[in-house]
Amino acid sequence: MSKICQITGKKVLVGNNVSHSKRRTKRRFYPNLMKKKFYFEEEDRWVTITVTASGIRNINKKGLKSALEEAKKKGFIANY
Repeated sequence: MSKICQITGKKVLVGNNVSHSKRRTKRRFYPNLMKKKFYFEEEDRWVTITVTASGIRNINKKGLKSALEEAKKKGFIANY
């Protein structure tokens, strides 16, 4: 499973660990991903998607159908 949100498209970022002596080593910043089930009222079924916390807020704000259609249009999710 890749670490990409299916609603917002957020993924792993790369940065540096900076020690007290300012020595830099590479590190990764992971998105806050959760596997979550949402009830899709239009089709009377449950949909399981991998989504970040901001993606959940996005679904609560816009609604599940419009959020899924927008994600499909942007290419974050193939089908639902």
